[in-house]
Amino acid sequence: MAVSKILGIETEYGVAGGPDHDPTTASSIIVNAYAQQGRTRISWDFNDESPGTDARGVLGGSSLAPMIETHLANTVLTNGARLYVDHAHPEYSSPECRTPFEATLYDQAGEEVMRRALRVANESLPPELQITLYKNNSDGKGNSYGTHENYLVARDVEFADVVRAMVPHFVSRQVVVGAGKVGAETEVGHAANPDFQLSARAEFFEEVVGLETTLKRPIINTRDEPHSDASRFRRLHVICGDANMSPTATLVKLGSTALLLAVLEVEGVRDFPLAPARPVRALRDFSFDPSLRAVALDEDGRSRGAWDYQDELWHLARRHVDRHGAGAVASDEEVAMILRHWREMLDGVRDHPEDVADRVDWVAKLRIVEGFQSRYNLAARDAKLRAIDLQYHDVRRDKSLAARVGLRQIHSDEEIREAVAVAPRSTRAYFRGECVTRFPDDIVSANWDSIVFDVGHGPLQRIPMMDPTRGTYELTGELFAQNLTAVALVAALNG
Repeated sequence: MAVSKILGIETEYGVAGGPDHDPTTASSIIVNAYAQQGRTRISWDFNDESPGTDARGVLGGSSLAPMIETHLANTVLTNGARLYVDHAHPEYSSPECRTPFEATLYDQAGEEVMRRALRVANESLPPELQITLYKNNSDGKGNSYGTHENYLVARDVEFADVVRAMVPHFVSRQVVVGAGKVGAETEVGHAANPDFQLSARAEFFEEVVGLETTLKRPIINTRDEPHSDASRFRRLHVICGDANMSPTATLVKLGSTALLLAVLEVEGVRDFPLAPARPVRALRDFSFDPSLRAVALDEDGRSRGAWDYQDELWHLARRHVDRHGAGAVASDEEVAMILRHWREMLDGVRDHPEDVADRVDWVAKLRIVEGFQSRYNLAARDAKLRAIDLQYHDVRRDKSLAARVGLRQIHSDEEIREAVAVAPRSTRAYFRGECVTRFPDDIVSANWDSIVFDVGHGPLQRIPMMDPTRGTYELTGELFAQNLTAVALVAALNG
């Protein structure tokens, strides 16, 4: 039986400008600007962080949180999210969400958080020091930063099976959910010399499996930091995805991956296609070829393209839903919507790309780039085309090209504004968000799986939240209604 696919996205935003054009300073200004507007000043608790724990059973590096994270701006939001400075980038980590549709909403709420933070920050800066933020994955100079997905997975699934099942998906899904990219930035990318890529991140990956996230990046990350009961759960930390501007692409990226993880938990790895014999090369080659003709040989010598892999995986997911349902992922209606968009986007990129330009980022971006290139008779990879690539990801709606190309929206502006302030009701993020909203002066710190209260007497009180499926509105709404102070809430929980 599959566990509930609690999921969310962490997005590091590209940053430009600020004092001395220092990205760390600019990122700190952004995070502090949001916090100092009274939205939250609660610190992040690093007590339970263990980023060096490896799912393969080995200890890889320090088990302490990196210093860059512990001493810079770092806060908890009323919607249950985390906003902080990570490796010289402002990062928004969404709250835990119950379904891909909900997680897409809270990813868009993160964009709105960044817009508001940017507006406040720039009001205090002179024109020459104005900051700009981009929801993208590289700075154009060979430096990449991540958009990381997280999925709750049953602990009893062997990690080797996770690798076996998910590598085919991760090397090929860029065909429908890639963000697109003009040119290349790495040595291997320059050698291939593509005019345009499907993925913004693919060329930066060097290993199939590994613990690192910034060097020798792996397709499958082995960080074993579940932020929950480690005897029951693991968190699959996916680092090979792009930052999508298309909400539908985000929905399909999350939904397809969650569905395939449910297939793995219920049916095992038997029916998954074999991975390419050289997965890293396949990931890159698929990205370098927008014509979709690139193919890779699997371990049995069968040749497949990215489209072929996704077609097989879609049919695998659909058969699973027909046989077993997918309540662990979402409602029947939402799962049907995910499968429909996934199928339409997959068929569209092969047969009629113009029909899916409202949902597939790389198709939408390529149309802009080709149109501008033709209009002004520019060479491929011209600096102006790279500037268009960057402007596609500008978080400012009046500057963003993504906001002008007619991307299909799946949530209203009102829903997004509400999600900025209010946590999802469907996971433990509700409990965290309500505590931060109601009792900010009584909370010392918080993290994903606990909140530390200072109720004014006795020792600090740590309230554990080790099950991401609990702490919901259904389970704790009445608790908040009956206990109007932090003292009363903690007493009730301890009683």
